[in-house]
Amino acid sequence: MGTGKPAGTIHTTDLDSPSMPTTELPVVYLDLAIGERALGRVEILLRRDVCPKTAENFRALCTGEKGKSKSGGKPLRFKGSPFHRIIPGFMAQGGDFAFGTGAGGESIYGKKFKDENFKLKHGKAGIVSMANGGKNSNSSQFFFTLAERPELDGKHVVFGKVWKGMDVVRKLEKQGTPEGKPKSVVVIADCGELDPVTFEEPPEEDE
Repeated sequence: MGTGKPAGTIHTTDLDSPSMPTTELPVVYLDLAIGERALGRVEILLRRDVCPKTAENFRALCTGEKGKSKSGGKPLRFKGSPFHRIIPGFMAQGGDFAFGTGAGGESIYGKKFKDENFKLKHGKAGIVSMANGGKNSNSSQFFFTLAERPELDGKHVVFGKVWKGMDVVRKLEKQGTPEGKPKSVVVIADCGELDPVTFEEPPEEDE
C-alpha cells in the first residue's frame, strides 16, 4: 500500500549478490496540526522484524482498515485524536481515539494485548513506543521519546522510530509543559501508510 512515494533501499551489503536476503519494513505517517495550522508530517519506520504484532497494531490504526471498535463503536484509527500529554525532554503521548485524554483507546486485537518483547531500547529521541497502564496492558496509546530514556527499557515495548520528520516532533515538543498538559491541542489530522523500506540487513537501533 502506498501513495506514490518510491520505496527506499538501505545499502549495507554487496549489491551484486544474487541471493541476498532482504527485510521489508512498513512506513506509516502522521500529519500533525494545531487547529487549521499544519505542523508537518512524521514518518515512522515500524520494526515488524522485531515486534510484528505491535507494529501491525500501529500500522492498522494508521490506515483505519480494521473498521470500528467493538466496545465503543468508534473508528479504530488515530485520525482526529490529540497528543494529550507532552513533557519536553521526556515524551509526547497520543493514540487515545476514544476520549483524547489518556483514559481510553483500543488495539486491533481487543481492548488490551500483552507485551510482545523488550528487545528494542529507548536509546535516543524519536523512538516510538507503547504507552501502558502496567504490564501487558497495551492498547492504541503510544509515545515519541524526546530524549534518551533508558529508565523506560523493559517497561514499554519499542516498535518503531521516526524515519523522517523529527523537526515536526520538535515542534510538537514545544507545545508541552512540565506537567504534561499541552499548551495547544495538537491533533493527528491525517494518517496512513506509505511504501515500505527494504533493508538488505535488519537496521541497527541507531541507524
